[in-house]
Amino acid sequence: MPEFNITRLGLKGDGITEDDRFIPFSLPGEVFDGGFEGGAFNGTRLTDSPARTTPPCPHFGTCGGCALQHASDDFLASWKVETITRALHAQGLSAPMRPIVTSPPQSRRRASFSARRTKKTTQVGFHKRGSAEIFPVEHCHLLKPEIMAALPACHAFASLGASRKGEIKISVTHSAAGPDISVLDAKLLDGPFRARLATLANEFAVARLAWNGEQIADRARPVQPMGKASVLPPSGAFLQATLEGEAALIAAMQEAVSGAKRITDLFAGCGTFTLPLAEMAEIHAVEGEVEMLKALDAGWRFAQGLKTVTTETRDLFRRPLVPLELKRYDAVIIDPPRAGAKAQMEEITASSIGLVGAVSCNPVSFARDAKILIDAGFTLDWVQPIDQFRWSGHVELAAKFSR
Repeated sequence: MPEFNITRLGLKGDGITEDDRFIPFSLPGEVFDGGFEGGAFNGTRLTDSPARTTPPCPHFGTCGGCALQHASDDFLASWKVETITRALHAQGLSAPMRPIVTSPPQSRRRASFSARRTKKTTQVGFHKRGSAEIFPVEHCHLLKPEIMAALPACHAFASLGASRKGEIKISVTHSAAGPDISVLDAKLLDGPFRARLATLANEFAVARLAWNGEQIADRARPVQPMGKASVLPPSGAFLQATLEGEAALIAAMQEAVSGAKRITDLFAGCGTFTLPLAEMAEIHAVEGEVEMLKALDAGWRFAQGLKTVTTETRDLFRRPLVPLELKRYDAVIIDPPRAGAKAQMEEITASSIGLVGAVSCNPVSFARDAKILIDAGFTLDWVQPIDQFRWSGHVELAAKFSR
């Protein structure tokens, strides 16, 4: 049978052969024999990489939640840093690269489960790798124990609101007040059903329950700490995946814009950066989702010891801040979605701004946007890789630009 040498990993963690074909759960330097049928590999591993290790989870390979538990921590750290470096090199760029900050096991504070009702029971979990079939989750090395402790509640809600024909989505976010749960694509509400859901939420000590976007129960306020403020995010709203990763990103932004007196925080969300940095500067927070800005503003108003925070609801993709608006600020913090922020970066280059703290969850779009700044005279002073998504191909980063 033909042999295949693994030369590198793809962005999703699959090994890539010399002829650019993918072999799951392989590592660079390993050799396989076998063949491909319909694009899928069927064969045997002949050699092991020194980076290969025993996956900590017995479900690895079946559950689709992790892709790289078979690789050592040191290998993954180096590979994720190299992923950022390669993206920069593709744009003709380089930068001082700091050591990666990796979140520990069992630190993920939010999860989105798939659920359905069967003839006799319910299934709650993640999809199997490459399949629409649900793999029931009983143990997880990624999620906080408090998330796993909410599974009985998820099964109860699935029993009431799911069907055998389709899936529902159950998002669980950890808070000090208890699980914050949002259920989507579920059975429609009526009066008696709403009352039954509220009773279940109380029975399982759910802090807040939203059903198809409507709040059903509010037993306790599932606030999230953001610096000196406590913020009540909208149900199901985006939060950084781990507290450890969030702390590393905040520290990087505090360093990046240190000394600035007036800062605008673009794509501000619920205030992840706005509120901690309001301890050192006045902040203008810009975000497209009005409910997230309301949560940020309420958190600021009830906090002590913060400087002035103002908010603006604005679609920064369609209407980025222009130089006349940016002239009010000493620095910009920007944390766009995966697509990056090309239009906004172009406006920053045309402004008088000389200090930019950037956060990105996509090294490719980050590198493209970084080139826009550097071509306009900025220097990429440093990059801080951050791994909140352990055992996946995903990597985040923070960076400082100055001119």
